[in-house]
Amino acid sequence: MTKNKWVYSFGDGKAEGSASMRELLGGKGANLAEMASLGLPVPPGFTLTTDVCTAFYENDRKYPDGLEAEVAAALTAVEKTVGAKFGDASMPLLVSVRSGGRVSMPGMMDTVLNLGLNDGTVEGLARRSEDERFAWDSYRRFIQMYGDVVLGVEHHHFEELLEDHKLAAGYTLDTELSADDWKEVAAAFKEKVADELGAPFPQDPQEQLWGAIGAVFGSWMNQRAVTYRRLHDIPSDWGTAVSVQAMVFGNMGDDCATGVAFTRDPSTGENVFYGEYLVNAQGEDVVAGIRTPQNLTVAARKAQGSDLPAMEESMPEVFGQLCAVRAKLETHFRDVQDIEFTVQQKKLWMLQTRSGKRTAKAALKIACDMVEEGVLTREEAVARIDPGSLDQLLHPTLDPKAERILICHGLPASPGAASGRVVFNADDAEKAAVKGEDVILVRIETSPEDIHGMHAARGILTSRGGMTSHAAVVARGMGTPCVAGAGELRIDYATGVMTNGRGDTIRAGDLITIDGAAGDVMAGAVPTLPAELSGEFATIMKWVDEIRTMGVRANAETPEDARTAIRFGAEGIGLSRTEHMFFEAERIVAVREMILAESEDGRRAALAKLLPFQRQDFIDLFRIMEGRPITIRFLDPPLHEFLPHTEQEFAEVAAAIGATAEAVRLRANQLRETNPMLGHRGCRLAITFPEIPEMQARAIFEAAAEVVAKDGIAVSPEIMIPLIATCREFDILKAVVDRVAAEVQAEKGVELTWLTGTMIELPRACLQAEAIAQSAEFFSFGTNDLTQTTFGLSRDDSGSFLGDYERAGIFERDPFVTIDEDGVGELVRIGCERGRKGRPKIKLGICGEHGGDPLSVAFCHRVGLDYVSCSPYRVPIARLAAAQAALKGRG
Repeated sequence: MTKNKWVYSFGDGKAEGSASMRELLGGKGANLAEMASLGLPVPPGFTLTTDVCTAFYENDRKYPDGLEAEVAAALTAVEKTVGAKFGDASMPLLVSVRSGGRVSMPGMMDTVLNLGLNDGTVEGLARRSEDERFAWDSYRRFIQMYGDVVLGVEHHHFEELLEDHKLAAGYTLDTELSADDWKEVAAAFKEKVADELGAPFPQDPQEQLWGAIGAVFGSWMNQRAVTYRRLHDIPSDWGTAVSVQAMVFGNMGDDCATGVAFTRDPSTGENVFYGEYLVNAQGEDVVAGIRTPQNLTVAARKAQGSDLPAMEESMPEVFGQLCAVRAKLETHFRDVQDIEFTVQQKKLWMLQTRSGKRTAKAALKIACDMVEEGVLTREEAVARIDPGSLDQLLHPTLDPKAERILICHGLPASPGAASGRVVFNADDAEKAAVKGEDVILVRIETSPEDIHGMHAARGILTSRGGMTSHAAVVARGMGTPCVAGAGELRIDYATGVMTNGRGDTIRAGDLITIDGAAGDVMAGAVPTLPAELSGEFATIMKWVDEIRTMGVRANAETPEDARTAIRFGAEGIGLSRTEHMFFEAERIVAVREMILAESEDGRRAALAKLLPFQRQDFIDLFRIMEGRPITIRFLDPPLHEFLPHTEQEFAEVAAAIGATAEAVRLRANQLRETNPMLGHRGCRLAITFPEIPEMQARAIFEAAAEVVAKDGIAVSPEIMIPLIATCREFDILKAVVDRVAAEVQAEKGVELTWLTGTMIELPRACLQAEAIAQSAEFFSFGTNDLTQTTFGLSRDDSGSFLGDYERAGIFERDPFVTIDEDGVGELVRIGCERGRKGRPKIKLGICGEHGGDPLSVAFCHRVGLDYVSCSPYRVPIARLAAAQAALKGRG
């Protein structure tokens, strides 16, 4: 059996690892090894693998056998390379200890610099550097960082001691402190550690080293890292590597510096060297904001109007070396690099390179430019872009420079940023919109009755509900920013007040801002940046459509939705929810009249009032879509969603049907159900009241006949019957559709084409798919309800505990956001296989919210669906995800 290798060395122009070993060495360790092999100036060091992290957690935070010996050998190699010895008082080797997972998690995990300093080695460092102030400044930094990261002494204790010393001495800046000052500060820091821990600050460098290594491995499971992984879909079992590297110092004098740079502008994608540096500083000073960083280039300095010299001016020779490194790294990695460097006494050292994080706008420009430059193929460029990042381009975003006062945090349910005055009901939202006022509709949870207010509002905020709640689904469909499930909010409709967890009060009319991409709710109006679709967007989407093999449709039922869908490249409508058409003011009374009628004649009379509206809805859609396929779902939700609630609504319905308000209220109570989502809805409702699907089928076919005759557009509607569990249900309702189609064709003297299929949203339908496909001409998997019925979860109520399930490792991801491949996905796979057995050329699609989730789109490609359908604003995301899935499928 091959013995595990736990430690990989790098430096002095060679390395045991390489960039291809990211999974084992982490991104930082793999790229340090790669830079060393390229001959770049990399301080020597070694990396403890992610396997050590895995073993560490599997063995109750104990290290695997043989690790200490490998670390000792690697440390000896570093000592030989730099000519210094770890712990030696005359020529001390100092090291940094840094984390490095296989994907970058900036700021989430821990780092320790200047490790190896103690009361003896600090004197050796002073003699070696001939700079006593630098040595003691380095020592106090080490005590501060090690005390915080490893020993758990909170950072503010050290900051307060330093501020007290500066105040007593009359200093303003850290740079004013002398060597003697730093000696006093270091002594105070050590005393604070002893007070807090009841033990002295560790002086043994070996104890320091293993303490730091343990802290970095331990930080893999700290709360901020766990949260970051959850938000960015990074599995917890990947673990982190730890890189130990000889220290180089950017704070030894004015011929030293430290900095961070990007090989191209990460905000715009422009091919310019972008970055900052500080003279006489260590790495943390650049990001700490205590001193103002300086620009790398003269052009950037002039653009910012800065008087501070650019590196190009103050260190021209080193800047030239850095430019050569920039070109070498970008050519080698064939991607924009984010690099960290230090200059020690005019010598350049490279401390890190990684793929640079960039805005979506920059990602598209960089991809297009690199294809034009011959660096990437079109396929490689498409594969590089994060589909989810396209949201930044399709919605307004908050100005990153703007000040923000956080009220609370919820789920990022629909991207985009919006500001407006708080309203607590849909009617007020609509009234305000008519006056031209911007409002944020705040509800405990929304229902279909709120649709008019949701449409009028600039943004939507709910205290209940998850990522696929009514508010989230509708908001995404409309492209409206939404924060859902902000559980700490307490909303009181009666007083028009909401309160957050701190007790802050927000009243109706107060101005707030929501960020639907981050889930943040803020006080006041935070400035936003408008959505931009660049020429690069169109270029990338053209390449995407040439690559993908799976179709992309949109969920849409209004003319505005349909036009948006086409603008974003949808090839048809995969779900048109007819019930959304019923809530407009001139229709809802007739709908309620139909529901509350106690006889078939009464229902038919009410439905006759609705027929012209429905017919016109479909005429509009058919004309806008110009022959593209449209899947129209018959009425699906339980009737209680349409029932009157207020006294005024009861009176309106009573007047319409010639009854008393009390009789209407009694009938409404009779129709209420204990568990309506599993009750009298979908095909069950249609079988009980066949006059409802008759009216809808007539509206569809009459609309098709008119558009065919008047506009010459070839219309072929796909009529979808929801919630089918048995073949017999489908056959009964298909017969209704066929009968009405025959009647309309005879009446209008036209010949129409159509398909009749079903929404597969029950486990039984998946299992019976072969039999159902004997009659059904297409399946569309309704994975929102299929997830509910497979897990026995309510998507509207589960938001309160799904986060706990994710933290406990029960769910890796919210199953209403990303399809559960093992359970729900297996049912979809079974439904596809058995459906094709019953009808080999059956059309298969998906119309749940999963149709716009990149990971779920990849699954849909793998199981062979013909198309996915999602909200209009997610169509570009689905197109890109489908192309990437096709590229992966090519191997």
